[in-house]
Amino acid sequence: MSIGFAVLIMRSGIYQILMMAAPMLLIGMVVGLVVSIFQATTSIQEQTLTFVPKIAAILGAVAAFGPWILSSMVQFTTRIIMRIPDMAN
Repeated sequence: MSIGFAVLIMRSGIYQILMMAAPMLLIGMVVGLVVSIFQATTSIQEQTLTFVPKIAAILGAVAAFGPWILSSMVQFTTRIIMRIPDMAN
């Protein structure tokens, strides 16, 4: 296995991780922004108000995007397994 091939596999793995994590991270960020704007406008500084909506939104995102994430992981794993003979060279 050459260095270029190893870099290609690592790059595609990191890209896959970012693509799978992006929906949850973006939804958590948007919900956090909305809650912080709500807190700033109403002067409510309750600490649990920031965490509960984010947790609920991220769990909802996992439920909504779970099948896509699972199929994406299966496709990536299949591609990696199919390239095992190329790694032996």
